[in-house]
Amino acid sequence: MKLLIAEDDALIRDGLVDILSTEGFDCIAAQDGNEAWVKYQEAKPDMVLLDIMMPGQDGYSVCRRIRQSDEQTAIMFISAKSEEIDRVLGLELGADDYLMKPFGKHEVLARVRAIFRRYKRDSIARTPQVEPAQVFMMHDLKVDPEQLRASRGQATFDLSLRDCSILSYLFRNRNKVVTRDELFNQCWGRDYMPSSRTLDQHISQLRKLVEPDPKSPSLIRTVHGVGYRYETG
Repeated sequence: MKLLIAEDDALIRDGLVDILSTEGFDCIAAQDGNEAWVKYQEAKPDMVLLDIMMPGQDGYSVCRRIRQSDEQTAIMFISAKSEEIDRVLGLELGADDYLMKPFGKHEVLARVRAIFRRYKRDSIARTPQVEPAQVFMMHDLKVDPEQLRASRGQATFDLSLRDCSILSYLFRNRNKVVTRDELFNQCWGRDYMPSSRTLDQHISQLRKLVEPDPKSPSLIRTVHGVGYRYETG
């Protein structure tokens, strides 16, 4: 999923890019409203995160221009403004959500995922001929890539795009060894500069989330010196 992040504060902008790209989103950054509009036209992102008070054009202006040409792109305002009238105006202009500064990592991810799930459902409803990502089982773990969720029994938990990508790739190649390079290419992208620590940390965190016993993994098994394998037997 491609995200455009328009924010004139470099620390906030870089922080959002870091948080969301780590979760598997393809992030494009803009430092003012004019650049945001240009990059929106070039990249056609799935979602736009718009600061309100920006040089050039403010977030409201960018939102108006986007909505004049496209009603489908998701838009979330990010602003330090707290008055109710500002939130109402943003929503009336066609924004899907409104995130107040300061905010935490988990709130950002939860809101972006919620909008993503809603737009995916709407997209499927509009184009029924397109087959959605299929739910699959890894032993007793039910993985739903469409909803970015997995469940075991009564327990349900959120997954990132990258988590779903890793699990899906292992499932498609079940009973085969998947090399570390394959995982990087498939789940991070060929332009990503990988490191062993990046992969190890992500697999470790994913195991804590999906394995019944992370210390003795049954879903994501390590094949020492090569990579990983999911075994159905």
